[in-house]
Amino acid sequence: MSMVENTSVSFAQSQSQTQAQSGSRAKPPAVPGIRPITPVVGAEVTGVDLAEVTDEAFAQIQRAWLAHSALLFRDQSLSDADLVAFSRRFGTLDQAPVNENGRMTAAAFPEIYVVSNIKGADGKPIGSLGAGEAVWHTDMSYLPVPPDASLLYSKEVPPEGGDTWIVSMEAALAALPADLSAAIVGRSIKHDGTYNSGGYLREGLRASDNPMDSVGTPHPIVCAHPETGRPTLYLGRRRNAYVIGLPVVESEALLDRLWAVIDQPGLSFAHRWRVGDVLMWDNRSTMHRRDPFDPESRRLMHRTQIGGKVAPQPGA
Repeated sequence: MSMVENTSVSFAQSQSQTQAQSGSRAKPPAVPGIRPITPVVGAEVTGVDLAEVTDEAFAQIQRAWLAHSALLFRDQSLSDADLVAFSRRFGTLDQAPVNENGRMTAAAFPEIYVVSNIKGADGKPIGSLGAGEAVWHTDMSYLPVPPDASLLYSKEVPPEGGDTWIVSMEAALAALPADLSAAIVGRSIKHDGTYNSGGYLREGLRASDNPMDSVGTPHPIVCAHPETGRPTLYLGRRRNAYVIGLPVVESEALLDRLWAVIDQPGLSFAHRWRVGDVLMWDNRSTMHRRDPFDPESRRLMHRTQIGGKVAPQPGA
């Protein structure tokens, strides 16, 4: 496990003061720097203002994105329009999903999903997913064509907890023992859509803990990344998952073995947030989760989601 340290929670305030004094944003270098976070997943991109990304800089960001599957940008000061504009450079954006509190969006931006435990003056949540743990998952893998990527921008963060973990599913596939690799050849998993990653029932769906009759879509267990061609393990989320064609007992046993691999050392990193961070991940080649945090602390994140272009396809 690699930890990305949180050294400040007040960057956005200090940056806005500096910009106000200078009258403009600091001009970033022509070409951003790329620093790998771990050997298998993640890279920090330095020297870039996501509100003003040149075509040359974006080309390098896109190459790093496909090479590392997750990118971190520190010290950003973005409006909602800036976040949407940068996100759109990767593809068409989905509207915010409907979760336990309905469709929670930023004002005037239906593409921005508000992730927060904060309650408004009326006592109602301003966002979704609360302060609890969000288990390992791939965003919305229960859809026939799941989203390609997600970007999360931190606006308020708790003093501790709430770390986001990213795991490489390419490295997880490579770490499988030979007999387990053989057992999943040609097989698919039904990805359940009944509950979100916080364990909340999705609005409009019926509660079910039976993997045979819950709502979901089958996808290959081993997929080929549509842009790189590299094979990746595609698990989605554990609850109500089902390996098509197996008795439930055998399906559960196979899934338990697959999921046990995810927590092996060296496959993931934990990102410790500070205000002004943007973390983006490739839903086709990673999974992510969130640590719980003190519900009395405030956490406010704005998320965008790049829509899927193709359904998951079998990989080697």
